[in-house]
Amino acid sequence: MRVHLETERLILRHFTPADVDLVTDLDRDPEVLRYLGADAASRDVVERDGFFAAIEKASGEFAGWFEFRPLDEGEVELGYRLRRRFWGRGYATEGARALIAKGFTEGGVRRVVAFTMSVNTGSRRVMEKAGLRYVRTFHEDWPDPLPGAEHGDVEYALSEDDWNRQHGLP
Repeated sequence: MRVHLETERLILRHFTPADVDLVTDLDRDPEVLRYLGADAASRDVVERDGFFAAIEKASGEFAGWFEFRPLDEGEVELGYRLRRRFWGRGYATEGARALIAKGFTEGGVRRVVAFTMSVNTGSRRVMEKAGLRYVRTFHEDWPDPLPGAEHGDVEYALSEDDWNRQHGLP
């Protein structure tokens, strides 16, 4: 098991082929995919760079996954998908903050971006708690729009300079 980083309550590690069934099970919950749609299966995250399995330390259970994937030079996309029983316990915020801190202090990251549906208040709150700020609302032309799509999607972002200011660094 290759650990990427640890938080107080989570281990974020690289995926292994044995994780495919866990990710598939996560995607079977319609509430997990509520703001993503049934076509948003994440099985391929097991094979992609920038995705990490989240393991709850106390139980050793697979809690979900985090994305911290390079987009452009110095820019990464933050994402997360957790099993429903781990919602509302601060795990998404904890994992997001840890990835952001590592990215800015060790990874050469200059900007973190995240996206969600405008109506996904839970995910938006995680982004805000992790230090990201609202950038814009935009509208995609989805072939089969989800309920709430008429309100658009939102982008949040955090620059390295803003992160440094938030943490009292030069």
